[in-house]
Amino acid sequence: MREAARQIRTLSKPTWFLARRQTEARGRHNRTWLEQPGNFAATLIFRPDASPQEAAKRSFLAANALCEALALYVEHEKLALKWPNDVLLNGGKVAGILLESSSRGPFVDWLSIGIGVNLAHAPKGIDAPFPPISLAEELGDAVDPEEFLSVLANAFATQEGKLATFGFPRIRDDWLKQAARLGETIVARTSKETVKGLFDTVDLDGNLILITATGPRRITAADVYF
Repeated sequence: MREAARQIRTLSKPTWFLARRQTEARGRHNRTWLEQPGNFAATLIFRPDASPQEAAKRSFLAANALCEALALYVEHEKLALKWPNDVLLNGGKVAGILLESSSRGPFVDWLSIGIGVNLAHAPKGIDAPFPPISLAEELGDAVDPEEFLSVLANAFATQEGKLATFGFPRIRDDWLKQAARLGETIVARTSKETVKGLFDTVDLDGNLILITATGPRRITAADVYF
């Protein structure tokens, strides 16, 4: 993502950057993302002609594309999307998405979508609610990162076409079809509180809507637990 941001001024069209090796991989809130050889680490950077709020919705578009790409290798029903930006395989975290952007006016100057996928390896010995899992554990063999990039880039282009034709409601609807624990009780932990409620939907701004004992709650940012 740093290299993509460094080169953005030289780019005239959307561009993917694939890292063969990462030394400072990171996730949301600068959390460590343990990168291992054979895994997938790539960034798409482009100028989406969108406000920061609209650009942020592309995390759902990226999640849809990532799910469709992974579904070429494993059964669709084994995959699920966890709000706001994780992909689960058999209940374990197989992929994560990180968005960054820069803006000085009403529209973003550029948007960077970083994607990490455990293609070949998953970190061991990690105490996490959604323990890491690799695609290779399911398949018995590893998918080549360059092959996966080709599949993902095509899936992303398809999602961009849907966004241009149908708007975000279609992207949202597709995401909800794969949403983990939709209609079930979940927990959202924000920086200030813990909210427990029924996962009702995601609204048209991408916020998580929970039905709690005191009524509907709109969650703009949180970590979700089942």
